[in-house]
Amino acid sequence: MFAISLGDDGAELRPLEPWQAAEFLAHMDRGREYIGRYVALPTVCTDLPSARAFLQSYADKAAADTGRVFGIRLDGTLVGGVLLRVMDTAAGTCEAGCWLEPSASGRGLVTRAVRVLIDWAVNERGMHRVEWQVSSANTASINVAKRLGMTKDGVLRESYPYRGVRHDMEVWSVLAPEWREARQGTRDQEAR
Repeated sequence: MFAISLGDDGAELRPLEPWQAAEFLAHMDRGREYIGRYVALPTVCTDLPSARAFLQSYADKAAADTGRVFGIRLDGTLVGGVLLRVMDTAAGTCEAGCWLEPSASGRGLVTRAVRVLIDWAVNERGMHRVEWQVSSANTASINVAKRLGMTKDGVLRESYPYRGVRHDMEVWSVLAPEWREARQGTRDQEAR
């Protein structure tokens, strides 16, 4: 299986597949409350069959070219993940998302992993628009969108009912020309 290094700290990005359901469930159990503050994933993956079904749904999406899921590992341990929740290759649009255990937060892992994901979506799959939808209360995820150079498109007021509360959802995005220009600027600065 392939792995993409996310830096010198032992972090890497790898595909998540159905055969890894037990490890994925253990990861969910370690971060269930923290991850579940804004993301419904821990309520979807509550036991081994549901964890396997979630990963199988993304294996099916990968086969149909409509989504992807990858695990973020730190020194070999699964600590989070990034995904393309939906991917419409005909329209050139996709929605990226993420989750992370509390033990791995504050290290820039999500930003680095999503950067790799967007590079792939834009440069390999030809996506024109990458969206990021986030609860207005989720400051950490909003900060990721900002670090990635995304633009806030607007707020879908009280559009997401979760745990008995209707959340405002912010929509952020980056367009392929903006992404390429920003990435070229980064490469130019690194070359100096």
